[in-house]
Amino acid sequence: MTTNETRAVVIGASAGAVQALLKILPALPAEFPAPVLIAVHVPPDRDNALVPLLQSRCNVRVKEAEDKEPVAAGVVYFAPSDYHLLVERDGSLALSSDELVNYSRPSIDVLFESAADAYGAGLTGIILTGANSDGAAGLQAVATAGGETIVEDPRQAYASTMPEAALVGSSARILSLDAIADHLARMTG
Repeated sequence: MTTNETRAVVIGASAGAVQALLKILPALPAEFPAPVLIAVHVPPDRDNALVPLLQSRCNVRVKEAEDKEPVAAGVVYFAPSDYHLLVERDGSLALSSDELVNYSRPSIDVLFESAADAYGAGLTGIILTGANSDGAAGLQAVATAGGETIVEDPRQAYASTMPEAALVGSSARILSLDAIADHLARMTG
């Protein structure tokens, strides 16, 4: 699959997410050709401070996802605190307060699995740093749907558990944060 076929990017992260996303998202050009959907484990009683932090540093728009919102290219959508973020087949977003998955809401698996259903081979899934196994099943769903799968190099991750779990039985590419940023930046065109 060539990167020009990517219709959407999903990213999952937990412990160490701020530093990882500060490396990747500011590298995206203003004309980035796909929406970027992100689930980061945030305590349910806190607002997601990543949105204002990243918006001031990025060329693309960064926002918290809203229920029934249609996705747009060049926009980064974060799952709100205490809600699962899902992608509907029509390309709109849905928020859910269903049960925790892998002790998490938002769950990376829920986002990746719904995005794999919606985008199939047009999806790029990326698992970054984290301290549990959320995202492993979701990344497998992306691979099964024919999408591109990338995992942050566990040896360089702030917390290696999530990338290591995502690599079990996987053929995902293992890249450094800089290489992930470069790969995404090259998708323009």
